Formats: sequence, structure tokens, C-alpha cells
Amino acid sequence: MKISIRTYFMLVALVGAATLQSCHQPDRSTEIPHTDTIPVALLSLHNAASAITVEATGTFSTDDETLLSFKSGGVIEKMFVREGDAVRPGQLLARVHQDEIDAHASQARLAVEKAKRDYDRASKLYRDSVTTLEQMQNAETALRVAQQDLKSIQFNKQYAEIRSTSNGYVLARLAQEGQVVGPGTPVFQINGANEGNWELKVGVSDRQWSMLAIGDTASVRADVFGDQVFRAFVSRKSEGLDPNTGTFSIFLRLEQVPKNKLASGVFARAEIRKRAKQDAVWNIPYEALLDGNGKEGYVFVTDDHKTAKRVKVSLGAIAADQVTVLSGLDGAGALIVSGSPYLVDGAPIKVVSKK
Repeated sequence: MKISIRTYFMLVALVGAATLQSCHQPDRSTEIPHTDTIPVALLSLHNAASAITVEATGTFSTDDETLLSFKSGGVIEKMFVREGDAVRPGQLLARVHQDEIDAHASQARLAVEKAKRDYDRASKLYRDSVTTLEQMQNAETALRVAQQDLKSIQFNKQYAEIRSTSNGYVLARLAQEGQVVGPGTPVFQINGANEGNWELKVGVSDRQWSMLAIGDTASVRADVFGDQVFRAFVSRKSEGLDPNTGTFSIFLRLEQVPKNKLASGVFARAEIRKRAKQDAVWNIPYEALLDGNGKEGYVFVTDDHKTAKRVKVSLGAIAADQVTVLSGLDGAGALIVSGSPYLVDGAPIKVVSKK
């Protein structure tokens, strides 16, 4: 194949021009890196203390519910009250047959009389130098033992009856007339409802238990109250786990007790408010939280409105539309509430809205 000289020089010129152009063209792959900028919405953060709300449920009771029993067992002779009856302090509620106790008391009195005679005789003989000092002292000891036995029986006889210890109601009658009961077997359960010592016992988790303190305020609602909401406060806290519920107990005392509307076991709902005095907390939108497990999670924040930063936070109460953050946001400028699923730590951002 023949190529003319003119054609050859034209090809050489084209190749040379292309080479010169490639030498002066910058490499865009190195000078302009390819990075996506994510549009986000921001929420300003304020280091101010806010209220923490704990929701819990429980039942009403009084702080003096008591199980009453006989100290000395026996056969129940008579029961004078039934469930729901009102009682007053000192009122006789029940008694056992006392024939056996009376017999023991008579034996003890006879033993005391005999020990007294023996001691008197030993004392006279000792003064006449007929008996030894040891014999006289033994007689004296026997007399004192007999006197203490009589005192013990008389004390037990007093508790052959059950009397009310408070001004309230009989919650339960746990035995019947003619039944044989042992010492300490519960026979009645009573409370001091007439004195207005009502408390709402609610169960909370260990984390909530540690946050709440005596004196924190609460709002209490119950079906028996209708639309009324009663104010209450934390009066005491349990110091151990309730084995029946697996929770820790918080006791709420009503500031104003509704008349004729409460009974032991009435169900109620409470919202307990804890005021954070030292450590700031934040209420953030639920959608801003990533990888939350109920106790901790992650969010994205920004300090310069140009770069996203992934931080770990500790969580408090979780509601339908917001989450309480207990720690982790100290010093953060703004929270990213929109666009978080598309971000990585250190990613560039573009702010499209602020709240």
C-alpha cells in the first residue's frame, strides 16, 4: 500500500498536535475529588436542665396494713368482725379458748407458792445452821424461776385475744371460728384507711429507681377518680427488689385524699417528674436517634455546620415522638435531625433548614 508524502506529513502533524494538547490538560481525577454533600436539617441544642418523666402503674394501700395473729395458738372461740367492717384502736376482734392457758396459769401459781414455802423453810434452817448456804441459794433461785414462768404465762394470756391496732377497716379474715391456729398464724388483715394514710405503690426499673428521689412530684389518675388528677409526691423508696414483680417499688403519697373513693388494691397510673438540677438533659426527635437499644444509641451533631460528627449518647425515657438524652451532647452545637441515615462520621453536609 502506497502513501503519498503529503499524506504522511499530515498524519505526523495530527499526532504531534494531540501530544502537545495532552501535556497541557490537567488531570481532573486528582485535582477535583468526587465527594457527595448531604443536605440536612439542624436542631439547636441548649444545655439547660429539663424535667424527666417516669410513667408507672400500681395499686393503692395504706402505710400501716397489718397482719394480726395470736401469740399463743389454740382453737378460735369467737370472731367479732367480718371483712369490710370498720375497726377502732383497741377493739376486740377475736379470741381463742383459754381453758388450756388458764390451766397452765394455775400450775404456774401453784409452783410459785411451793417455791416460796421451800425458800422460807430453807432460810429458817440456814439461820439455825441446819442447812448450807448453797441449799438456801438454790431454793431462792427456784422461787425466782417459778415467778418468771408465771409472768410469761400471764403475758401470753393477754395475747390470747386479737385487738385492733389502728382506725381503719378489716381487709381480710383469714380464719374461721373453731379453727385451730398456731402462734403467729395470720387471722386478720387490717389497715388505717380512716386516718387517710393512702399510698400508691408503683413498680419501676432499676434505672428509673436510681433517678427518682424522695420529694419528686407526681400526677395520679385512676378510674375511680373520673377526670380528676391528684397531685402526689415520692414519700419513700424500697431498698430491694420485689420478688413478686421483679421491679423496685416507689411509694407516692397523695397531697389531698379523696373521700369515699379509695380502697386497698385500687389500680392507678402515675407520672413522676424528676427535675435534673445538675446534669443537663435533652429531648430530641425520635428520628434523630440511630442504633438505639433502650439505654444508649448514636446521633449526628455538627459544630461548624459543615461536617457531621457521630457521637454516642445515654438514653432516658423513650416516647412515641421523642427521646430523652441524659449525656453525650455536652458541647455539641447542633443536632442533625434529618439526613442522618445517609451520613458517616466526618461527612460534609449542607444545611437546608434550622429549628
